[in-house]
Amino acid sequence: MMKISTKGRYALRMMIEFAMHPGECTKLNQVATRHELSDKYLEQIVAVLVKADYVKSVRGARGGYMLTRDPSEYTVGMILRLMEGGLAPVACLDDPEIQCEHWDTCSTLTVWKQIDQAINQVVDHVTLADLVKEQMEKPGCTLM
Repeated sequence: MMKISTKGRYALRMMIEFAMHPGECTKLNQVATRHELSDKYLEQIVAVLVKADYVKSVRGARGGYMLTRDPSEYTVGMILRLMEGGLAPVACLDDPEIQCEHWDTCSTLTVWKQIDQAINQVVDHVTLADLVKEQMEKPGCTLM
């Protein structure tokens, strides 16, 4: 079963938190507290996001992390691929160099390609801005 790891899920949650506070810094401990996550694990994840220039770190008492672009410029697919390495349901679609010996005769390849296309259609067309809008419409949503 294809599953998105905790790294991918937590990175997406963290990016939504940063997007909900445009132009402001958000501290990791705020995200950790709000979502009941480990600070240490979030530090590992945010390091990947910083290295990819998706977020920047601001030092100082009012420091923290913030997005480097507008939330509408990030897709769920960008974030998940960064953290997961790929989203294809089978390895032969994820890496063109890994073609099994059955590529030409595989009757299931069509199914795997359709699943891959469906996944990409969803994750590449939902932005952080879309998720922030949805989050803001949830009952009891309050900004930290």
